[in-house]
Amino acid sequence: MQVAARLAALCAALLLGPQAWADAAAEAAFAKSKNCLACHAIDKKVVGPAFKAVADKYRQDPAALDRLALKVRQGGNGAWGVVYMPANAQVSPAESKRLVAWVLGLK
Repeated sequence: MQVAARLAALCAALLLGPQAWADAAAEAAFAKSKNCLACHAIDKKVVGPAFKAVADKYRQDPAALDRLALKVRQGGNGAWGVVYMPANAQVSPAESKRLVAWVLGLK
């Protein structure tokens, strides 16, 4: 697990208790298993935007969950510059919604 993911999980544990830590760690591990952390990090831009920046941009958008879940699976570009996000066909619709819900919940 990357340092940023561990730090986020530790912060959650300190603020919300052991179950929150376990949940945060599980979601970060799930994102890593789907190769999300190859191009993204929780709190800094890598190839793609930081997950916290995505959360800040879309948190108040009621259509964001479905739209971003589709983008995870189909890929796309334009919202964060010219770098193209490749399609992730190995991610199911339910998994993409789980990933996006986790990202949108980051503070």
